[in-house]
Amino acid sequence: MKKFLKGLIITVFVLAAIGAVAFLAVNEANPKGKTGPEADQMAERMLAALNDSAWNATRYVTWTFKGANNYLWDKEQNVVQVISSNTRVVLDANTVTGKAYQDDVLLTGEAADNAVQNAWKSFCNDGFWVYAPFKVFDAGTVRSIVTLKDGTQALKVTYMEGGVTPGDSYVWILDENYRPKAWKLWVKIIPIGGVAFTWDNWVQQSSGAWLATTHHSQLLDLEISNLKTGQSLEDLGIAQNPF
Repeated sequence: MKKFLKGLIITVFVLAAIGAVAFLAVNEANPKGKTGPEADQMAERMLAALNDSAWNATRYVTWTFKGANNYLWDKEQNVVQVISSNTRVVLDANTVTGKAYQDDVLLTGEAADNAVQNAWKSFCNDGFWVYAPFKVFDAGTVRSIVTLKDGTQALKVTYMEGGVTPGDSYVWILDENYRPKAWKLWVKIIPIGGVAFTWDNWVQQSSGAWLATTHHSQLLDLEISNLKTGQSLEDLGIAQNPF
């Protein structure tokens, strides 16, 4: 028994050591950037490459995240319908209030509060994979230029306030036309710093705005499907207003 316990302790120690080495091998320190007009100019060029004026003028957006959570967002009123499994929430994203239904039955009390809060968190996290490039000048953001290992420059955006996890940082890696190719994340939800996800399969919307539909990393792939934008619900093929 003593030999068994000793062997087990050694095995656990070795596995922990391997895990620590692997973590250190891939974990990157949050890079320090240089703030100022050049960083703002890079952000403005990225927005222009994606036709942000068209995005700003878009009223409705609908999409499915990872084949599971479905969203219909009225950008003008900032209200969103979130459908996940058998739960539907009509959320006022300004006040984080709303109505929640399960199997079309109105929820009340703590169950309703929990459903609304979960819908808010899902909308913030899932939606960011759709519209993050257009939020680089949000209130509470800090933009800076960082130099990557290959010597190229990238745009770092830190969100000092707002959202679900304030303090998160994103480094945008841009192509020669200033369209995002990927970003690297320093966020609370991922314990490893510097994880990279691609931004690709860009689709130009009828308004002229560009939105990416796939994000690939060594950890997992994230797909944005059923993505549509429009100025009316009819443009999206929706007959009844859910709001």
